Amino acid sequence: MRKTIAKTNEPVNYALLLPVFLLILIGFVAQYGAFYADPTVESIAPLLKKQLLWTILGIGTMFVTMIIPIKYLWKLTPIFYGLSLFLSGLLIKFHDPVMAAATGTKRWLRLGPVSFQPSEFMKLGYILMLAYIVTRRRQHPASSSSLKEDFRLLGELFLVSLPVLALMFYQKDFGTSLVFISIFLGIVLVSGCSWKILSVGFGLIGILGVSGILLVLTERGQRILSFLHFKPYQFNRIHAWLNPFEYADSISFQQARGLTAIGSGELFGKGLTNLQIYVPVRESDMIFTVIGEAFGFVGTCVLILLFFYLIYQMLICTLHAKREFYAYITTGVIMYFLFHILENIGSNIGLLPLTGIPLPFISQGGTAYLANFIGIGLILSMYYQKEKNEIEP
Repeated sequence: MRKTIAKTNEPVNYALLLPVFLLILIGFVAQYGAFYADPTVESIAPLLKKQLLWTILGIGTMFVTMIIPIKYLWKLTPIFYGLSLFLSGLLIKFHDPVMAAATGTKRWLRLGPVSFQPSEFMKLGYILMLAYIVTRRRQHPASSSSLKEDFRLLGELFLVSLPVLALMFYQKDFGTSLVFISIFLGIVLVSGCSWKILSVGFGLIGILGVSGILLVLTERGQRILSFLHFKPYQFNRIHAWLNPFEYADSISFQQARGLTAIGSGELFGKGLTNLQIYVPVRESDMIFTVIGEAFGFVGTCVLILLFFYLIYQMLICTLHAKREFYAYITTGVIMYFLFHILENIGSNIGLLPLTGIPLPFISQGGTAYLANFIGIGLILSMYYQKEKNEIEP
C-alpha cells in the first residue's frame, strides 16, 4: 500500500459526504411513501420523527467516529471486537422471542425495553479486527514474500472469523453470514497474500458455491441441508425466488408483490402518494419497491447511480490511504456496503433470494442505519487524521 497521498486543504471529505446526505434525503422520501401507502399506519409524522432522531444520532456518531485518533482506534480495536462478540453472545439467553417467531432468526437482542441487532455492530468490529491483524502482519517487510507468513496471516483471520460465524449459525441468520464472508474475502484480496494461495482459495470457494446451489435446488441436497439445521423457511425463500408468481398467494407473496410494484412504475413512476400495490415490510427490506413504483425506471437508475458514486468515493479513499490500517478498514467498509446494496436491490428485483438485508441510508432507521453512519465515519477519519504526525500503523 502507498504510504503517502497528495496534500489537500480540507480535513473533511465532502465528496464522500455528498452522496451520503443525498441518500438520507431519498430515504426520507421513500419512508414517507411507504408509510403513506400502508393502511395500518394512522399517522406518518411520529414515524418520520423517529427516522429523524435516528438520523441525528447517526450523524453525530459519524462525526465522533471521524475524530477518534488512529492511535486510539488501533489500541481499542481488540476491545471493540471482543465487545461486539459479547453482545452477540448475549443473544443465546436474551434474544427477542417475538422477533424470532416473526423472522425465523435470533438476531434481535432484548434488554428490558431496548431491542437491537448486535450483528450490525459486530460487522464493524470484525472489519477493524481483520484490518488490525493484516496491518500488524504486514509491518514486517519479509512477510510480504513468505508463503509461510501468508498462511499464518490467513490462519489468524480464520481464528477471529470462527466465533463470528458460529454466532451467525446460532442466530440462523444466513444473510448476515454472507456479509461477513464478503468482508473477509475483500480484505484477504488486498492483504498482499500470494496469488498462488488466493487462486486456490477462490477456486475452492467457487466449487463450494456451485455445490451449495446444487444442494439447494435438489431434493436430496435439501435433505442434507436439513440435517445441517437448515430450516423450511430458508428453502421456501429459494422456491419463492425461483418461482415468485407460482407461489404468490403463499411463500412468495412479498416477492411477487414487490416485483409487481416495481414493474407497475414503468418509466417515470406513479408518484409518491399514488402507490397502489401493498408490499409487506415496505419501509425496511422492500424499500426499493417504493422507489420503483413511485419514480419508475428513471428513479431507480438515479438511486443506483448514486450508490455507484458512493462506492466510487470509497474506492478513491482506499487508494489514497496514508496508512495501511485505514486502507484495510475502507476495503472492509466497501465490501459491507456493496453486499448490502447488491443483495437488497437484487432481491427486490428478483435476481437474488430475500435475506432480510436493509438498503443503506434508505431503509427505516435502526441498528443497521446507525452502523452505516459509523462505517462512513471510519472512512472520514482517514482524511481528518491525515495531518497528524504521530507514528502509528
